[in-house]
Amino acid sequence: MPADDPYAALARYPLLDALRDRRSRRFGRGMAIGGPLAHSSQAAPLRLTEDEQALLAFAACGITGPALGDLEYQPGGGGTIMAGMAGRTVASGDAIQTVSVFVLDADAAWLLKRPRDFAPEELPDLVELARRGGFTELYRRSRVKVRDGAPRAPLDPLYNLSVNRWSLYDPAGTYFLPVNDLTLLYINGVLEILDQPTCAFVVDERAGFRPAGLGRFAASKGGHLLDDPRHERAVTIQQLETLVTEFVTLEQGMVLQNLALMAQAIGLGGFPHWAAHPFGWFQALGFRMERMPASRYLGMGRVLAFLARLLRRDPPVSIGVSLERDGVPLLVPFCPPHYPTMADAVRAVVDLKFGPAGVFRGGVRHAAWSEPDRVAAAAREPSQAAIDATVAYCEYVHRRYGRFPAYQPPLRTVVGFQASHLDPEFYDRRYKPGALSETQREHMERWHG
Repeated sequence: MPADDPYAALARYPLLDALRDRRSRRFGRGMAIGGPLAHSSQAAPLRLTEDEQALLAFAACGITGPALGDLEYQPGGGGTIMAGMAGRTVASGDAIQTVSVFVLDADAAWLLKRPRDFAPEELPDLVELARRGGFTELYRRSRVKVRDGAPRAPLDPLYNLSVNRWSLYDPAGTYFLPVNDLTLLYINGVLEILDQPTCAFVVDERAGFRPAGLGRFAASKGGHLLDDPRHERAVTIQQLETLVTEFVTLEQGMVLQNLALMAQAIGLGGFPHWAAHPFGWFQALGFRMERMPASRYLGMGRVLAFLARLLRRDPPVSIGVSLERDGVPLLVPFCPPHYPTMADAVRAVVDLKFGPAGVFRGGVRHAAWSEPDRVAAAAREPSQAAIDATVAYCEYVHRRYGRFPAYQPPLRTVVGFQASHLDPEFYDRRYKPGALSETQREHMERWHG
């Protein structure tokens, strides 16, 4: 039976065992299920401790040190697509850290801060806390209370799916909700592809494949963007935004996998599940909401939009646009209403990288390179033509579709993760041997003995 410190046992836990034994395990202490697997737990519910939450939070998105950024930074090398210089436990395109994570329990909802939400001078201390195992202190310093109580998206379809109704929401469990911000990666990528050497050209497939605000930048009009289809540089808004959405959502998938592996290593139960309602969670968490007609949201033309209104088939659609507390922005995308215009949002992204305190200017001293000044001297900001084209494109999207991006809200949930203390009796009664590993069976004695 376990006798040593649980953290020492966790430090020795083999990665291969975590991969082999990881499962979705839903049945916690105090829960009940019906049907052929009917069982009512006789074990008293037990909430996760702050230490257990802290370990899961670190696995989900803990700050681990400087991103290496081992790229080429001369003109045309592409390295300046980097928009951050801090690493987390999950990979992130351009080191942007697009995914934020909320932690919800019976007491409160918390937001875990991303690297760029800290002052750069704070990051070394946070990294050191992680290295020496100070996960609970790291957790306390990384979280911001969003609200008291336990916010919940409704269980009704299509806020949730019927398959999850019996297990959501365990009052003793802890709920982890990743939230994607699509805008920073989107604008950063557009700045890259509308510059040399790519010089891509974007058309609007819902407007007869006309230029998406980029007509005056087309090579056929004397500009720098390759609009001739034979160059194979033309893309649609939908193609471009699909790439952005998939790229960001992959990061959320890594958050969920890390949560599952840590739950296995500790001996907790947990499972990922559908949480993709377009606005349910944002309303529950108290985000600032905006509403727009469905015809506008779907990008209908004037005729179809008129018919939709005439037939009373044009209901309002709610969109979560930002999260503030006491006037302080906690989670705001790079688009209106936080920025007055998309031009301001684009300039903010450029300043994030090349402004006085930007990643490649004043902020370069926080990077991992031994000679950061050499990288700063070589790193060139986007050409003015690329900045102007990006502004024109982003303003077109926002003007034409009433939001940015055009196909998705700027903030998006996809999957959540609920962690709980398991009731081994259910698995012993209803499953063949092997449903639980020894880690789950030893958890209560090791962590609560």
